[in-house]
Amino acid sequence: MSPFNLETCARPNILALEPYRCARDDYKDDGTNILLDANENAYGPPVPQNLATGSGSSGPELDLLGLHRYPDPHQRDLKQLLCSLRTTHAHTSKLLTPENLCVGVGSDEAIDALLRCFCVPGRDRILVCPPTYGMYSVSAQVNDVGLVKVPLLPAPSFAIDVPRVLETLSTEPNIKIIYLCSPGNPTGSLLAKEDIQKVLEHPTWNGVVVVDEAYIDFAPESASLAEWVNEWPNLVVMQTLSKAFGLAGIRLGAAFTSPPIARLLNSLKAPYNISSPTSALASYALGPDGLKVMRANKERLIQQRERLVAELPQIPGVGKLAGGESSNFLLYEMLDKEGKPSNETALKVYQKLAETKGVVVRFRGKEHGCEGCLRITVGTEEEVTRCLGALREALKEVGGE
Repeated sequence: MSPFNLETCARPNILALEPYRCARDDYKDDGTNILLDANENAYGPPVPQNLATGSGSSGPELDLLGLHRYPDPHQRDLKQLLCSLRTTHAHTSKLLTPENLCVGVGSDEAIDALLRCFCVPGRDRILVCPPTYGMYSVSAQVNDVGLVKVPLLPAPSFAIDVPRVLETLSTEPNIKIIYLCSPGNPTGSLLAKEDIQKVLEHPTWNGVVVVDEAYIDFAPESASLAEWVNEWPNLVVMQTLSKAFGLAGIRLGAAFTSPPIARLLNSLKAPYNISSPTSALASYALGPDGLKVMRANKERLIQQRERLVAELPQIPGVGKLAGGESSNFLLYEMLDKEGKPSNETALKVYQKLAETKGVVVRFRGKEHGCEGCLRITVGTEEEVTRCLGALREALKEVGGE
């Protein structure tokens, strides 16, 4: 009999992990559901239709016969396209260059890489500001890194509690990284630049400030702080092509930062972490034709976001917009019979939408400060129409139970 014992061989912090779950784990998608749960771009990627159908020759150059070769490990051309996009001179006169960048498999690779780069397992900690993206804490647990929480200010601002954050960085030992999500997930609120600056200006704390800008293209023009990394040695700005660019399937993320930190991140990454097809598709999306389509699709989503903000409050049982309007999703309260935000009501509505209406959203009521809230991704005009009708029916049915 083998002496192998998984329970004593594996790391305790890994044994304690719960696998990542999404709303689609609860409901089988038969291809007819309206998926408004994962903040994807329902209008799809900015690639030509003839490429998607396998006909025609325009679009990204996919060298399928070259797939026996490893991809470019440095991706300088791709990095330069990202730099050109984010050099706006709204926050600095300096130029972003490929030396400011590390690209990886979505933003999640950068989240994990920063932990491995700066945090000693079993000793160091990170600071997060709930409600926020869950992968910061998951990655911390994987890396045996402690977690310190300073909640955002209450809705609707969901702003950084600057005095408490500064005090925590001054008094709590071994905090190496603070992760800030802007626009926030699930809040949809843009964090104030001046608040982030106050954290960066902490007089004694020796650590890294990470701003996760996954949804930045849905925020006002020039909101991205990517180029601001040239002014701060310890600022990292993460972005992804999964949201506004509609390329969640290629898993391409970027970390903008100072050249010294970028060198560290590039040194510890896997040598060929960006595949050749991913690089080709991302490069096309970041070129003139791809950007034109992305921006047009973004405007269509913003129009539907404005429509949801106007029409959701007209549905009986829908409460206040709990967060902001700087993303491709909205966080709304579901009300009980007394007119109060209710997790029980929100969960029933969430389940009824998915089980009987074919509309999948995300229940966020267990997140800090999100009592009774559903997060609804902005979809196409047709999807939004179906969502509004289904939500009206579901709330009426739940209210009659």
